[in-house]
Amino acid sequence: MPTTELQPRAPSTSRIARANDGIGLSDVSRAYRDQRGASVQALAGISLHADHGELLAVVGPSGCGKTTLLELICGLQTPDRGVLQCSPAALMPQRDLLLPWLSALDNAALALRIAGSPRGAARAQAAELFAELGLNGFEAAHPHELSGGMRQRVAFLRTLLSGKPVLCLDEPFGALDAITRAEMQAWLGRALAREPRTVVLVTHDVEEAIVLADRVAVLSPRPGRLRAEIEVDLPRPRSRTDATVLALRERALIALGMDDS
Repeated sequence: MPTTELQPRAPSTSRIARANDGIGLSDVSRAYRDQRGASVQALAGISLHADHGELLAVVGPSGCGKTTLLELICGLQTPDRGVLQCSPAALMPQRDLLLPWLSALDNAALALRIAGSPRGAARAQAAELFAELGLNGFEAAHPHELSGGMRQRVAFLRTLLSGKPVLCLDEPFGALDAITRAEMQAWLGRALAREPRTVVLVTHDVEEAIVLADRVAVLSPRPGRLRAEIEVDLPRPRSRTDATVLALRERALIALGMDDS
C-alpha cells in the first residue's frame, strides 16, 4: 500500500487508536532541529508492531532514535511521515524521577492522583501491589532511603498504575550495577506475568533484550532504520547461558555490526 506523507502538526491523521491494546508503526519517520537550527533525521521509515501482551525490545547504538521512538508511541511527538497506530501508552524514562518530598507509596500513587483519584483511594490501590512487587515495608520510605533497584520498582509501579495498556520503558535498568540489573530483569518478567501489558523496552544491553523480549528490533545508526527483527520463541524464565539465548544474542550483535568473530 502507498504511504501517505503527513504533516507534523496533524496528530489526528498520523496517530490512530489501535483496538487490540497493541502498537503498529508503518514507514514512520521523524526529524528535529538541533540547538543550531539544523535538521537532524532521527528515524527513517520505521515499520514495527507489537500485539497485546507482547514485549518488544529495541536495541541500537546511541543516538539512533530509540527514545524518539518511545516518545512517538506515547504521543509526546508526532511523526513527520507514516502511520502510527497505538493504544494509550505511558512512558517510564531513564531516570526514576521520584519526587523527593513524597513517600514511596505516594510516588507510586501519583499517576492515580493526577487522573483524579482521591489520595486515600490512590494510596490504597498502590499499596495492594507493594508486596507483589517486592516493596512491602517500604511504603513510608522516601526516595533517598531506597536502593537504586527499589527506586526503579516504585517508578515502574507508578507507570503501571497509570492504567495505560502500553508501557514504554526507556533503559529502565541502565544505571544499575550488574547484580542489581539481573535481579531487576527477573523481577520485571514476574511483574509483567502478573500484570500483562504491551511493552516496548529500549535497551543498550543485547543480552537483556533476548532474556526479556518476545521480539527484538535492531536499529541502525542515525537515522534509525530497522536492520533486523529477531523472534525470541523461548519459554520463560530464560537463562543467559542457554545455547539458544547465546545464539540469538550473536545474531543481534551481527545485525548491530558488533560481531567479534
